[in-house]
Amino acid sequence: MESFIGLFTSAFVSATLLPGSSEALLTYLVLQGTENPHILLVFATAGNVLGSVVNWGCGAFLMTFQDRRWFPVSKAQIEKASRWYEKFGIWSLLLSWAPVIGDPITVIAGILRVSFWKFLLIVTLAKLTRYWIVTALALAWL
Repeated sequence: MESFIGLFTSAFVSATLLPGSSEALLTYLVLQGTENPHILLVFATAGNVLGSVVNWGCGAFLMTFQDRRWFPVSKAQIEKASRWYEKFGIWSLLLSWAPVIGDPITVIAGILRVSFWKFLLIVTLAKLTRYWIVTALALAWL
């Protein structure tokens, strides 16, 4: 059970703007062969999606503080990101799995108040696909 909780936590942190490497931990756990890889896949996906939901919530609800001096993102940056997001649309959330750009995309979706259910569906699909590929490659390595 500790492996699952550790993987969930790593995946959650990796989905926020904090650094993490849940793919490495998932690969390690699959290669150990002591846990069911399908359950590991579920825990990694759930943790990572939940982290993205937190990002969406931060984007949606923390914008009320955007005029404060301590707010970490300028209006110009928000406008630039919003234009980019509007250009590529909701389907850009399929890149939510990608390093560097994935986390900000989920925050922008919150800022733009993208439908939560559409957000959840697309992000879950993207993240599940990534972890499925990582799991499949690790199993092929065995």
